[in-house]
Amino acid sequence: MAVNRFGEEQEDLMSLSNDKMVVQRSWIERNFSKRDCVHYIPSVSVRDRHRCGCGRAKEKHLKSTFPSSPDLTEIKWMVTRHTDEMPTDAFGTLEFQGGPHPTKAQYVRLSHDTQSDLIVQLLLKHWNLELPKLLISVHGGIQNFELQPKLKRVFRKGLLKAANTTGAWIITGGTNTGVMRHVGDALGERSTKIKNTIVTIGIAPWGVVENREDLLGKEVVKSYHTISHSGKTNYAVLNNYHSYYLLVDNGTVGRYGAEIQLRKRLEKYISQQKISTKCNAKGHGVPLVCVVLEGGVNTIRTVLEYVTDDPPVPVVVCDGSGRAADLLAFTHKYAQDDGTMPDRLKEQLIITIEKTFQYNTEHANKLFLELMLCVKKKELITVFRMGEEGSQDIDLAILTALLTGQNASPSEQLSLALTWDRVDIAKSHIFVYGQEWPEGSLEQAMMDALIQDRVDFVKLLLQNGVSMKKFLTIQTLEELYNSNKELSSTFHYLMKDKGGKSKVPQSGENKYTLIQIGEVIDSLMGGAYRSNYNRKKFKTRYYQLTRKGTATGLSHMMSSVPVPAVVEQHVSNYPFHELLVWAVLMKRQNMAMCMWQHGEEAMAKALVACCLYRAMAHEAAQDDLEVDVCDELKKYALEFQTVSFELLEQCYKQDDYSTQQLLTYELANWSRQTCLSLAIAACHREFVAHTCCQMLLTDMWMGGLRMRKSSALKVIFGILFPPSILMLEFKSQEELKCMPQTLEEHIQNTDASMMDTASESSLMFDYDEEEQAGMTMPNNVEANITCNSTTQLDSSKLGNLRRATSFASELFNMARKKKKSIKAGREDL
Repeated sequence: MAVNRFGEEQEDLMSLSNDKMVVQRSWIERNFSKRDCVHYIPSVSVRDRHRCGCGRAKEKHLKSTFPSSPDLTEIKWMVTRHTDEMPTDAFGTLEFQGGPHPTKAQYVRLSHDTQSDLIVQLLLKHWNLELPKLLISVHGGIQNFELQPKLKRVFRKGLLKAANTTGAWIITGGTNTGVMRHVGDALGERSTKIKNTIVTIGIAPWGVVENREDLLGKEVVKSYHTISHSGKTNYAVLNNYHSYYLLVDNGTVGRYGAEIQLRKRLEKYISQQKISTKCNAKGHGVPLVCVVLEGGVNTIRTVLEYVTDDPPVPVVVCDGSGRAADLLAFTHKYAQDDGTMPDRLKEQLIITIEKTFQYNTEHANKLFLELMLCVKKKELITVFRMGEEGSQDIDLAILTALLTGQNASPSEQLSLALTWDRVDIAKSHIFVYGQEWPEGSLEQAMMDALIQDRVDFVKLLLQNGVSMKKFLTIQTLEELYNSNKELSSTFHYLMKDKGGKSKVPQSGENKYTLIQIGEVIDSLMGGAYRSNYNRKKFKTRYYQLTRKGTATGLSHMMSSVPVPAVVEQHVSNYPFHELLVWAVLMKRQNMAMCMWQHGEEAMAKALVACCLYRAMAHEAAQDDLEVDVCDELKKYALEFQTVSFELLEQCYKQDDYSTQQLLTYELANWSRQTCLSLAIAACHREFVAHTCCQMLLTDMWMGGLRMRKSSALKVIFGILFPPSILMLEFKSQEELKCMPQTLEEHIQNTDASMMDTASESSLMFDYDEEEQAGMTMPNNVEANITCNSTTQLDSSKLGNLRRATSFASELFNMARKKKKSIKAGREDL
């Protein structure tokens, strides 16, 4: 029966998958098309006179499509007039053969005038990509060329580092030639994990793809060999290390250029999309940068289009790679600010252009003018020169070119660096001496760093003056708990199971409240622990700020706790405590370690984190959906367990007496627990078994006895022979005051002190009333207070006595308040 049910479930999954494929197939066929030449028009080129303007031979056209014009040479072939648009007939998955492991890539054949929004929809929704945080467009020569070995190594390493650390897309021409081959080889040298995280999109002309007939089919899986056998220079195979292909069709074959305008439109459209930042809020657009490696005349003109576009696109040129890149680097270096160049250098550059591209003087001068127009905006072009003093890696050159070329404010630059997770860029180029920051900009960056789990940025912002106490308000902390719910399923399960009386919202509904989170913390900590979020004082402030409390609940709170004129918005005086708990509940171990390193009560924070992780691991072990998470949580708990033990060991070596006091210090911020009680709650056996803890427990067990050697024998001997008790040594009064006390002992001592204070205050009040009535003191009282028995107290002595009486009254009131607070503490516990 179970087998049949399992088979039915498998069939349901397969049917759902097939339905999804059918929907995707129909969507692609509706929105993407191909171009086929339907009219034979002889080419205007003398060399290709026997061919059509599309590049095909005459016999490749249908006879019924021949135009009736008697003189075909007078007609110029045009895409819009002589091609028909039909639904695409080539899309699916490529399996590249020839390597040790076949690599796969998605592909689609589409028309050259396809709308950019449809392409982005295909990439994001149907191919399941995420919007990039950076767009790197690589341009250069389409023919094969050689690079210097060191430059090749630096280029490959820097390009992949820039893409891998920033979540970028790399866009190339897609074929296995020229600069595209160098990009593909860079990916081929990396591990499978890195290759899968880097998105490389090849935009190639359909008409130049070799063996393109093998790609025909709708939603099919096609095998493709990357070895060329034809030897034709106008055709090229696809590079097997690109992950996505857009094969642009304008009806031509054997000719490049069909992809140029579509690629330009697509890059501009993607750069206008807004990147989601804090809590899915839309931020800045996707940064676009052009990287030039070698290249020809078209590469120079492409650079000119980039720097003159609106908005302009920064360009990084790799000097030493050859041809166009070297000419751009030379012009950028020697061009003057007024847009001119010394005559001697100008002549040298023109001669170099003639030799490089086999141009005559006229064409060389025109290309020289284009080069001068490119470098007219020097700030948009960054030249990477390997081996130059002060040179940096190419990934730094790419990212700094974006920061300087976009003319962004410091806040926008910091947001970009944070999005890329490049703290080195922020340190060297953003947080510079004398930089002024708008009010609230660093706090906003801190919020984004916490949500995106950028630990290094959190440390950098703390070093540059961000106040956590000012930053962490009740609304901010609640927003942190409600950010990225889909990434913290464990926390969601805990809120659902341990949320207590309050209704926990499901995914997509209302947000979690700090009251509910406090109930989860109490449940995980166990015992008598009570979170600050569930205390009356915090609830009153919370309901005043959020205005979500019920009328009855709010009136009850108002009646028991006085309402301040201005409600304090910060959570507590110890923000790192709250952020540590947040990081632990969100399973962000690195962030939790960062919060442990900052702030006060490091030992207590480590023990609390250990206790929470152990409780979460126990919950995960009981949940079938969180089996694998249990080991991860136990590992995190062990790290904090080790940290707390090492901290105890270090403190004990420095000062054993202060360490014992530290273990029994009442932690007001942690439900009046002690480090020793937290260690017991966390089942930290190594901590409790430490020499310091054992000495402390032994001292508490012996009480007021001062015994170091043979303590058990002395106690037994005292029980058997009571007179020997007089021979035992006891601790002094000062030593007894410094000893840790249990809660019962503390309450008893407090009650006794209050009774003594009350009796002394009553005596002074009676004495003051007798003096005010003009009565003389009895002789026995006179002797006790050393006053004259035959005279009354003078005014100065009477004033001193009244001040003493007032002081005693204050002591009595303080003792009474202390007793009430202790009773309240016992009620809370």
